[in-house]
Amino acid sequence: MFSPEGPRLRELAVQALSSVERGYDLLAPAFDHTPFRTSDSVLDATASALRGHGTFGSGLDLCCGTGAGVDVLGQVCADRVTGVDFSAGMLDVARERTRPPEPPVTWVRADARALPFGQVFDLVVSFGAFGHFLPHELPGLFAQVRSVLRPGGLFVFPVVAPPRPGSFTYGMLLGFDAVMRVRNAVRRPPFVMYYRALRFGDILRELTRAGFPVELWALPEFGRRRDGSPKVRLVVARRPGA
Repeated sequence: MFSPEGPRLRELAVQALSSVERGYDLLAPAFDHTPFRTSDSVLDATASALRGHGTFGSGLDLCCGTGAGVDVLGQVCADRVTGVDFSAGMLDVARERTRPPEPPVTWVRADARALPFGQVFDLVVSFGAFGHFLPHELPGLFAQVRSVLRPGGLFVFPVVAPPRPGSFTYGMLLGFDAVMRVRNAVRRPPFVMYYRALRFGDILRELTRAGFPVELWALPEFGRRRDGSPKVRLVVARRPGA
């Protein structure tokens, strides 16, 4: 699962026993060499879909980590790009790895549940971050996203079809979540990272409650499942307005 440049098992254990913020500070130098980073294929497909929609003005990568989503925004935004994350370590790596940008990039350390921006973005993206939020936090999170989007702005993130019950991947994710729940029951502060806590239907429902009309864009690069549904799709939530 990990490249030779990735973290050792002992390092992962130390990170998992820390808070989410401290854990990602420790993981940051090796994060891009782990399977936790969103794959280039998903990033490229997202950028391609957004380019087909046109050019945006300013963009925000929510929970940007080491900046992979900022690279996507740089391909579709004409004015400026911002990456926000609460891990100082991840932001340090993002600053180092990002090429001199056009448009310019600003890095901001902040909690996604309390964004320090006004209504200034035309596009907000997020990649692989929702496992760090509990279901009851979704209304506040989506309200924050809505508050920083201009009227007509888009909130976009990819969703991978869930694994089939009984499959190896299903069992692996179920086991991971079980281990994290035991860890959080016996140790504080908690490390919130659950792969199965947020269901697709819950996300769509809370986006609608937050005032977002929602579209689903299939990413054809990944094909379809046996039932005909896309293996990967983009959730596209639009802030109402001009």
